[in-house]
Amino acid sequence: MKSLPIVALIGQTNAGKSSLLNRFAKKNIAIVAREEGTTRDSVSARIDEKFLLVDTAGLKNPEDSFEASIQDQISDAIASADLILLTLDSSLYPSEKDKRIAKLALKSKKPVFLVLNKSDLGSSLVPEEFRSLGIKPEQTFQTSATTGRGIHELKSSIESSLREAGNYPVSTPPENPPLKIALIGRPNVGKSSLFNSLGKKQQAIVSSRQGTTRDINRISLKFKGKNLEILDTAGLRKPGHREVGIEKFSAIRTLSAIEESDICALLVDSTEPHSKLDQSLAGEIIKAGKGIIVVLTKTDLIEDSSAILDQLENDFNFIPYAPALLTSSKTGENVTKLFDLALEIDKTRHLEIKTSDLNKILTSAILDHTPAGLKNTRPKPKYIVQTDTCPPWFVVHGHNLSLLHWSWKRFLENKIREAYPFIGTPIMFSFREDKPKDGE
Repeated sequence: MKSLPIVALIGQTNAGKSSLLNRFAKKNIAIVAREEGTTRDSVSARIDEKFLLVDTAGLKNPEDSFEASIQDQISDAIASADLILLTLDSSLYPSEKDKRIAKLALKSKKPVFLVLNKSDLGSSLVPEEFRSLGIKPEQTFQTSATTGRGIHELKSSIESSLREAGNYPVSTPPENPPLKIALIGRPNVGKSSLFNSLGKKQQAIVSSRQGTTRDINRISLKFKGKNLEILDTAGLRKPGHREVGIEKFSAIRTLSAIEESDICALLVDSTEPHSKLDQSLAGEIIKAGKGIIVVLTKTDLIEDSSAILDQLENDFNFIPYAPALLTSSKTGENVTKLFDLALEIDKTRHLEIKTSDLNKILTSAILDHTPAGLKNTRPKPKYIVQTDTCPPWFVVHGHNLSLLHWSWKRFLENKIREAYPFIGTPIMFSFREDKPKDGE
């Protein structure tokens, strides 16, 4: 199945792109990346499972020069997006910077929509004032992220354009789809080396292709009778551009690879301290509900692997269920074990638990640790059911569940994992408020 098409928001920082992202997603998106000295909002949202909306500006260091930031935005959009949304503050006349952005966007040959945001303001200009940007009137939209004005029309036009271009994922998946494993990590962490090593280790290579529309390199192969496809986002960065920031390793392509994959191998360089960026990537993988393996690379260059594993356990304590794998592409150590772990994780992602067994676990959790509440009101979980797999999803029904503390939710998750380990697999929860019956 194809990955979701990507729609990229570009433009200057005053246009309200983050607000548009939240309006499209119908919620305030959580933070996905925090770095020392900066706070960044989430840069992507799945919109009705039809496209991935990405705010490229949210990926940029606010201290970058304008030219470097805009060039990066445009290059990311050209390389990765199926459609570009040039977003402007409609209360301001287009500047020379806006015109340069529009020129670069149009030069990409991708569909470009002009989004005139903040159109609810009394000082909003008419669309004719923006004709100098060179974008057609039928591809110009007046919106307000605050009131929702024009959002439905813009969304419908985006979907129509993507549909006409054939960019939507196929509605019917193939009968025997391959298990897709994405290699995710910072620049120079060893993705290309592992990618090549994985291909060489397997003799039954079905196909090899690279340079796809998302610039994701791929190899297809069979392992123990299972079709696998390895996705690699490496080798796309320009030499000498290794700067701090999630954008500096082709973030949009990385997000696309995560979305398309079933399982992500998060590569961590064993010769360097683990960074907040590694943790942010892990969080992005978990948020997408994908399986995860933490792969330590270049282990032929270290002497004490136990110290590295201790550090790894501490740095990634928020995903204790993720297996760690020590590898060396140079020596071939544990390279094919990645396949074994992927197959094991794939099984747990498809695991379905009987409702009766789940409710035994819920009852045990309540008896062992009664949920705390307010003075006269307590949360009362009543029963639990599994509603989905890949990732496993559980819905807890009851009363006053909004009062459940996060620690009790984590306690319940741990109880489930004690009985069903769900190795390398995030499990999701929803808490549904039921109307109390008489006497409750």
